[in-house]
Amino acid sequence: MKSQIRSLTYFSVVFVILRAWTRPALGDEEQQRPFAFQLPKSDSARAEALADQLAALSPRVNREEAKLLAQCAYATVSKLRRQYRMFGTPIFNNFLIYHGIRKRGYCYQWSEDLLIALDALRLTSLELHWGEANPGTWRENNCIVVTAKGQPFQRGIMLECWRHLGHLYFGPVVAAAVTDSDPYVENSAYARFILGKSSRNASGVSHPVAFETGVLAKGKPHD
Repeated sequence: MKSQIRSLTYFSVVFVILRAWTRPALGDEEQQRPFAFQLPKSDSARAEALADQLAALSPRVNREEAKLLAQCAYATVSKLRRQYRMFGTPIFNNFLIYHGIRKRGYCYQWSEDLLIALDALRLTSLELHWGEANPGTWRENNCIVVTAKGQPFQRGIMLECWRHLGHLYFGPVVAAAVTDSDPYVENSAYARFILGKSSRNASGVSHPVAFETGVLAKGKPHD
C-alpha cells in the first residue's frame, strides 16, 4: 500500500511539473493566434473578394493578413452600421446628425473608426492610408486606402462606407474619383493624428460636410 501511495505521489508531482512546464508554450500560442471576426453570412463572399484584391497588390502581401483585414473591415462596418443607425440617404443622415437626432455617422467618422479598428491588427505586409477627395470643402469625402507595404497611395484599394449607407465599398482608389477633377489624395498627417488620439475616442477636428455648411475645417493636419 505504501509503495502504491509513493507511486501515485510521484506521478502526481511529475504531472504537475510537466503541466507547469508546458503552460507558457500554450500561452504563447494563444497570444499568437490571429483575431477572429464574426461576419454576417451576406458579407462572407464580399470579404473573400476583398482579400483577393488585397493579396493581388503584391507577391509580398501575406494572404492570411489580407483575409484578416477584409474580415475585420466587414465586421467593423457591420457593427458601426448598427451603432450609427443609418437611415434614408447619406445626406439625410448628415441632416439628422447636424440636428442632434443621430450622434455619429459623417463620412470622416466612418473612416476614423475603421482606421482605428484596422490599425489594431498590427499589419506587417499591408499599410493603411487616409484618403480624401475635395479636402477642405463641404464636398469632402474620406476613405481608408490599403496598399502593400511600401507601395504608393495611388496603387491601393479604397475602403469607403458613407456613400453606400453604411455598406462597405472597395475598389482601386484611382477608379474611385467622382470625376477626373475629384481624385483622392493622401493625408498621412491626419492618419497619424487620428491614431494618436484614438485612445481618447475623439478627433478634436471639425470637417465641412454636406448639410453642415456652418462648420469649417479648423486646424486639420496636412502633410
